[in-house]
Amino acid sequence: MAQQLGFDLPVRVALGRDDFLVAPSNAVALSMVDAWRSWPNGKLALTGPSGAGKTHLAHVWAADSGARIVAADTLNTTSPDALFDAPLAVEDVDRIARNSACQTALFHIHNALQTAGHPLLMTGENAPNLWRLSLPDLQSRVDAAGHAALDAPDDSLLAAVLAKLFADRQLTPRPDVIPYLVTHMERSFAAARTVVAAIDARSLAQKKPITRALAVACLDNPR
Repeated sequence: MAQQLGFDLPVRVALGRDDFLVAPSNAVALSMVDAWRSWPNGKLALTGPSGAGKTHLAHVWAADSGARIVAADTLNTTSPDALFDAPLAVEDVDRIARNSACQTALFHIHNALQTAGHPLLMTGENAPNLWRLSLPDLQSRVDAAGHAALDAPDDSLLAAVLAKLFADRQLTPRPDVIPYLVTHMERSFAAARTVVAAIDARSLAQKKPITRALAVACLDNPR
């Protein structure tokens, strides 16, 4: 398929279950999310580096459980009562370590969900005991949750993630682009997102197809 040039197309991120790329680095976490009805104390902490798939898995779980998804740093502006009557996923809990208002809100939400028998999924980058929440009662409840960790990608998963990121942007790189990137880029999900965005921008600006030469230029000079 010829590469379409000159159109700044919207990024349509696919977050369905069939779009989740299963690999040894995430298979255990996926199985734990799937087993949500038997989570210890009805809650799970899902952790992993930026871009590892935490948000994607949260959406997979929400579709299965009927859960709402909220960002932890919005809890101080959200009516807690609106979050008590269904399963809930709270993303990036580690980012509210110094936000006492959001921590207090999450503490009350946690207790209400547990009383009502609704499960709670929490996400963050590091292991839960490293979130260092300033509200001790909340940290102790987080520590009592089950823990599922998403690990760094191997070659096959990194290649699949790159292919998905290009597809989300409706882009078709030449066949030798992704193998080159896997071999030469920083091995992280966040770096994959950054390099695909950079390649997209350069391809659009220069009105050139996505070739290995363009990928080389982006890695050598990402600006």
